[in-house]
Amino acid sequence: MVSNPLPALARRIAQKRWVMRTAPIVVRLERFVRRVSRGRRGVLDLAGLPSIELTVAGRKTGIPRTTSLLYVPRGDDLLLVGSNWGSPKHPVWSTNLRAADTAIVRLEGERFEVTVNEVTGTDRKRAWDLAVEFWPGYEMECELSGGRTFRIFELRRN
Repeated sequence: MVSNPLPALARRIAQKRWVMRTAPIVVRLERFVRRVSRGRRGVLDLAGLPSIELTVAGRKTGIPRTTSLLYVPRGDDLLLVGSNWGSPKHPVWSTNLRAADTAIVRLEGERFEVTVNEVTGTDRKRAWDLAVEFWPGYEMECELSGGRTFRIFELRRN
């Protein structure tokens, strides 16, 4: 059986600074792929990487907001890193998630509720190390952000 070379290639490419400039294109392409696959797949899935659609209530409006994200598998749980493509600002989804106890995840076409926990303290260091091992581009994105401390969330299926 031949393994898929795309995840390793994506991890190498994601460590290049120029990739961060492609964010607007990737986001539009992600929306398109999600729409035509009826939410079952995204661009990251096509590249052999794990992705989810996260739906969380807006912290001010309460209106559900959905975004597609790379996740880091950790046992049965999912880790999300608020890198925001190396921007100096935290992603809006992370601010909404910080204010939420639960969220909805769509993973491979299945929708389910998760409990949200922001990872802090010594657990954060272990989660960060795991995230960087899984997706080495996070280190470069942290540098590009000016050293912003990325929020890390653990999502646990209810």
